[in-house]
Amino acid sequence: MNAKGESIVEQLLQRQALRRWTRTADEVAMLDHAGLRSVRSRARALKRQLDRVIHETDDRLTLPMIGSSAMRRPAGADWSWRPEPWRARLPVPGMAEIGNRTEAAPGVTLFHDCRLSELSLRQIRNQREADLAPFGMRLDVFRFDGSFLSLAIGLPPAAVAGLRRKHIIRLDTIVEVEKPLEIFARLNVKHGPNVEQIVRELPLGAQEVMVEFDLAHTQMNEKRVEGMWVDLIFEGPRMNQITLRDVTLCRRPRAEL
Repeated sequence: MNAKGESIVEQLLQRQALRRWTRTADEVAMLDHAGLRSVRSRARALKRQLDRVIHETDDRLTLPMIGSSAMRRPAGADWSWRPEPWRARLPVPGMAEIGNRTEAAPGVTLFHDCRLSELSLRQIRNQREADLAPFGMRLDVFRFDGSFLSLAIGLPPAAVAGLRRKHIIRLDTIVEVEKPLEIFARLNVKHGPNVEQIVRELPLGAQEVMVEFDLAHTQMNEKRVEGMWVDLIFEGPRMNQITLRDVTLCRRPRAEL
């Protein structure tokens, strides 16, 4: 339903209801206690539904729009993708005391080896002018007694369809941290029983945080590629807040010489 689809009858009923509540507001000063309680009860019931409508419409009208697929992609890219947590609202927006191998969203899993988890992960709404992704993910780390912390992002089947060693996989992200730390991105390509891995450090001091994985430097068997995923590895994350405002991946063939 939209405003243009409202019938004349619906518009008349809405104006009638607005006039009735305007009149009620004008007459509140003259009501006795029983009348005040009755009006307050009806007004609160109406307000709950109005607040729901306002919250949902404000959220969907806030830029960037939910579900947006707008992203920066290099010329010649034959595949590009933004994972679900940065594109759509999650059913469970946040979790605390996260255990090892916890799935935050389909295909997005947090790994760690802490004995006592003092980690929380939640989805946030992006509202900055520079943001292209509707949502971001925020990881809060307090005491950390483990040796590793990583966020694994499984890539969809389209990412490996027709994948060749001539391809370059590009990862773009927007990262905010409370304290400096090292973040590494590891591309994993499973082909048969083997997994090829390429590790790159994210240049957090750069204006554009981007890394590329050149598959020419692997022994990947093009005929046996089964899947691909990226691990974001956080080194020394103790007492830090890490916000991933956006994560996008794309693929392009290397220029022929």
